[in-house]
Amino acid sequence: MTDRFGLDSNQLQSIVAEGMRGGGDWCDLYFEDTSYCDLLLRDSEVSSGGFHVDYGCGIRVLKGDRTGYAYSETCDLPSLLGAARSAACIAQSGAQAGKAFAATPLRRPGNDFYPMKEDWRRADAASFVEMLRRLDADIRSRDSRVLKVVAMLSYSTSQILMYNSLGELTEDFRPLGSVSVTVVFKQGEQIEKNSVSRSLRMGSEMLSAEVFGDLASRAVAGLDERFAARRPKGGKMKVVMGAGASGILLHEAMGHAFEADFNRKGQSIFSDRMGSRICRKGINIIDDGTLCASRGAVNYDDEGVPGQKTYMVEDGVLSSYLHDRISARWFGVAPTGNGRRESFRYNPIPRMRATYMESGSDGTLQDLIGSVDKGIYVDQFSNGQVKIGEGDFTFYVKSGFLIEKGRLTMPVKDINIIGNGPQALADIEAVASDLRIDEGTWTCGKEQSVPVSCGIPSVLIKNLTVGGE
Repeated sequence: MTDRFGLDSNQLQSIVAEGMRGGGDWCDLYFEDTSYCDLLLRDSEVSSGGFHVDYGCGIRVLKGDRTGYAYSETCDLPSLLGAARSAACIAQSGAQAGKAFAATPLRRPGNDFYPMKEDWRRADAASFVEMLRRLDADIRSRDSRVLKVVAMLSYSTSQILMYNSLGELTEDFRPLGSVSVTVVFKQGEQIEKNSVSRSLRMGSEMLSAEVFGDLASRAVAGLDERFAARRPKGGKMKVVMGAGASGILLHEAMGHAFEADFNRKGQSIFSDRMGSRICRKGINIIDDGTLCASRGAVNYDDEGVPGQKTYMVEDGVLSSYLHDRISARWFGVAPTGNGRRESFRYNPIPRMRATYMESGSDGTLQDLIGSVDKGIYVDQFSNGQVKIGEGDFTFYVKSGFLIEKGRLTMPVKDINIIGNGPQALADIEAVASDLRIDEGTWTCGKEQSVPVSCGIPSVLIKNLTVGGE
């Protein structure tokens, strides 16, 4: 892949040497060549599309606690040497030499978590137009209340090359395909909306009739309940969270607080809790880069560290933060493969991949619901807000039901779930055996955006605030 960027190994070494010339502790290069395509269907016609290319190299130099970063949108040697000098100058400003990075290169396991039978780059884009039209017709045929369908198909391929001052050369080819659909329904004067999506790191074979049929089915599912839903009375109550998409609460309210940069700076509520029990025995919370075809999968992270499965919580005990190379050096541990970036224009920082809780042994979703005398069941969240330092969170509930005497009764809407991440973890009373990883188009924003996945089994939390009437 070095030919793709017009450089040989000697030139890569010379760029790193330029970055290290002022006594830096570390230098790495991140080359990227990404092609991105999208098609948009609106009013039953594919009305727009685009093709975009992102190409360049980011150079990072570390010295002590200072980071210097510069990038070039061309990959000729003079431009890259200039960027290396700029990064070095930033890192050297007021910095003292720090702790050296590990001199032993990381093991290269030959990960392959992105199955691709049909290369997006050789796909017939015209056939995708007809696929979107058939999806639109399928959705409209399923319910007469469909007012509008907006569907987007997007796909990209990224060729990545990484090289660093340890002499590690890493190559990665990353495909990603996504289909998202938003449907507007009208019944009388009432308007309701639903959005569904599917996103996987695989080739164009993901665009099967089965996938489009599943999207159409989910787009209209539960529509009667949506129109019948009302805002319930609020207050503190038991909450059952459904398997799958409810994992976004786990991602936002807890996962970010486990990212090592927040803990290194003392900004996380979990900064002094390593090795402590934070929830009941039997609960395991994982951030995983090894789920095949997952949107959050990484053969290698954006620092060249192999993708791996990281237990953040084991049997209820906080066992690991999510580390990039900087935080791993600071804590004296191995990096966990969580150094990620939006593109070559951004510095890598600790980020989640696929975050989920393992299945428990407390029965089924119906068992959890049946144990609740009064509470609420929710299965879709949106618009969450979290305070990392305090752990407080608020999430808007898209759909759910009241639970009365162990049964689902009135459908509900227009409510918020309010709580505290550490307290919510401690208040988990039961975990069902139905873990599901949601395959939606989840994107995490933390200074920059990266694709992620999330999941959870059905869980019962004994005390959360429900913001209703």
